[in-house]
Amino acid sequence: MNKIFAVTALALAASITTGVQAQEFPAKDKVLTMVVPFAAGGPTDRVARDLAEAMRKPLGGISIVIDNAAGAGSTIGNAKVARANADGYTVLVTHVGMATTPVLYRKLSYNYETDFEYLGMINDVPMTLIGKPQLEAKNFAELRSWIGKNAGKVNLGNAGIGSASHLCGLLFQSELKTEMTTVPYKGTAPAIADLIGGQIDLLCDQTTNTTAQIEGKKVIPYAVTTLKRLNTPALKDLPTLDESGLKNFQVTIWHGMYAPKGTPAPVLKKLNDALKVALKDPEFIKKQEGLGAVVVTDKRVEPAEHKKFVQAEVARFGPVIKAAGVYAD
Repeated sequence: MNKIFAVTALALAASITTGVQAQEFPAKDKVLTMVVPFAAGGPTDRVARDLAEAMRKPLGGISIVIDNAAGAGSTIGNAKVARANADGYTVLVTHVGMATTPVLYRKLSYNYETDFEYLGMINDVPMTLIGKPQLEAKNFAELRSWIGKNAGKVNLGNAGIGSASHLCGLLFQSELKTEMTTVPYKGTAPAIADLIGGQIDLLCDQTTNTTAQIEGKKVIPYAVTTLKRLNTPALKDLPTLDESGLKNFQVTIWHGMYAPKGTPAPVLKKLNDALKVALKDPEFIKKQEGLGAVVVTDKRVEPAEHKKFVQAEVARFGPVIKAAGVYAD
């Protein structure tokens, strides 16, 4: 009887503690750490900093700091959050890598499905297929014909193994049923420099990196990777790959937010509510549009729906990555 009473008392105490923590969250004397698994100054870092600013007010003015835990293709920062205290004061902001690292890496110290609480999706960043200025093909139909005539000779650059541009390139080759010589770089900047110089033929990268080059007519733009055309002035006349013949071709660099597994449900709700308020903030929307990103307004802002989306992305990218035999240790 005493044992039963003791167990019941412990359970009740734990329940009360969790409830009190949830009621107090976010405490004014606490700091919320937003972990970004990439270096400062990059696209994901910029998204996180804009989001932190937009979430402060709906979270009662709490201080939010950015922790750039970069390295190993985002897996260091992801693992850091998976191991963090599940109290709501540590969250992760990362991109499509959440869905690709489980396939790219043979061994991970975390599980993308079971070690995180999904908080919701933030934005979609479209990508563009661009070519070197010396190419004779001036539109996608001509490019497709040129690729066919030069089978085995086309060089397709990317920003590094496992990068968004690498994944886009793999999908592009898979859809065309054509193999190209993949040329990995240590980042987008050197890849674009070599594209402009004519050392590589093609590159698929996000609008945050390519729009300026397209506006400056330094590269040839062929298409965007969204299902609908974009509204931005520099890209509004570009067709989609879907309408150009690669049916349902869609690749975006989306960003999402996550918390450690076991974070109390009331705390998760407060974080998700704050995220939803931030995504409607006019200043945040303006900043994201300036990055070429589209703020998410659909059901993927809900935790369960975002998790379903990520699981679908893993299923989509998995076969393509495995077929290419690309792995990171």
